[in-house]
Amino acid sequence: MTDEEPTRKPRVLLPSSEVGPLRAVLYRLGVAFGLLLAVVAAVYADRGGYKDIDGSVDLLDAFYYSTVTMSTTGYGDITPVGDGARLVNTLFITPARVLFLIVLVGTTLEVLAERTRTDWRLARWRERVRNHIVVAGYGTKGRSAIKTLLNTGVRPESIVVVDPDPRVVAEAAEAGLAGVVGDATRSAVLKRAGVDRCREVVVAAQRDDTAVLVTLTARQLNPTARIQAAVREAENAPLLRQSGADGVVTSSEAAGRLLGMSTSQPNVSAVLEDLLDRGSGLDLLERDVADDEIGGSITEVAEPAVALVRDGGILPYSDPACVRLKAGDRLIVVRIGPSR
Repeated sequence: MTDEEPTRKPRVLLPSSEVGPLRAVLYRLGVAFGLLLAVVAAVYADRGGYKDIDGSVDLLDAFYYSTVTMSTTGYGDITPVGDGARLVNTLFITPARVLFLIVLVGTTLEVLAERTRTDWRLARWRERVRNHIVVAGYGTKGRSAIKTLLNTGVRPESIVVVDPDPRVVAEAAEAGLAGVVGDATRSAVLKRAGVDRCREVVVAAQRDDTAVLVTLTARQLNPTARIQAAVREAENAPLLRQSGADGVVTSSEAAGRLLGMSTSQPNVSAVLEDLLDRGSGLDLLERDVADDEIGGSITEVAEPAVALVRDGGILPYSDPACVRLKAGDRLIVVRIGPSR
């Protein structure tokens, strides 16, 4: 909760594809061999413009000249004497030699280029990231929340993961998500994730006290963002709301209620699980009231509507206020998604 930089600077990992070392080496060898063959072809095609100490230049001499010329400065036993040969050496073979040497030291250059490329991508990402969703914690809850967000149409590039474990952040990057390695209770880490410019914060910490600290820090950095948090114990939910959370989910009690319902009413429990699994079977979603639905009753809506959102409050479908829908209302409806 302090603005001071942590001991270890938080790292940002962006989605990227990795190339294996064997593939990288084979690629360099292929480029080097291709350059060598191109030089051999150029020398052999104009072999009359070259002079060897023993006379004419054949294919073997062309390979020999190309090899020593590409790898060193040459031994002088074969020299270009014709104008065309000298022009080819100036415009083609010399640049090819430089490129060949670059390929030979490609490992060092690749590290430097990759570092420059990464710094450039990070700078560009920091400039462009806006109105995104920050997920603090990439455990079971965080992964499930992100899966649901993706199923509802949220783009992967609009999600930033924050977790202290570099391995799980690397997994998030492999899944196409940007990630920040660090403690989400620290202001510096959340600033690196762009919390001050985000629209939503999902707090999926493993501990309730950590969730409270993350919520307090996020609210301090961004007073307008919506914060959704999960806690294990219901007694900590009021503390989270006081810390600035807009919505609180009690994970342990919710799981307990599902367990109890699956014991006494297994079919109801199955339907609830189906509703929670977005994009499969039955889906619950929130949408605006259509123009042709204004003035009508909630029971006249084509899709089954279970609740009405009006003036920030949620009204069940049986509430008397639901008999007349108004402009600006939002409906929570059940929609049939793709079958499993």
